[in-house]
Amino acid sequence: VQLQASGGGLVQPGGSLRLSCAASGFTLDYYAIGWFRQAPGKEREGVSCISSSDGSTYYADSVKGRFTISRDNAKNTVYLQMNSLKPEDTAVYYCATLRPGTLIATMTYDDFGSWGQGTQVTVSS
Repeated sequence: VQLQASGGGLVQPGGSLRLSCAASGFTLDYYAIGWFRQAPGKEREGVSCISSSDGSTYYADSVKGRFTISRDNAKNTVYLQMNSLKPEDTAVYYCATLRPGTLIATMTYDDFGSWGQGTQVTVSS
């Protein structure tokens, strides 16, 4: 039971990427899913989260207005559309399931599980 993030790469400042988070061994329908990132030498940072029920979303202030989280339950996948990328967005991005009953704005590492390998996003000219 694990999530797999993909879609990272090298992009110039101002560019866009779409990350995907796919589930292996279980259905995402019943889980809120969060995206985190970790830059070298820094702590893992909560970026965004989407609920399992009504599609409500949360964004960190650092990405609000630039990133959009969405889900396609038919494809068992959650997406993170990243626009207007900045060098400070460079990090390894991870997705994870939120413990049921936890508010999506919590974004506390210990409330998330099913971590998989992340995907590297590098924003550089």
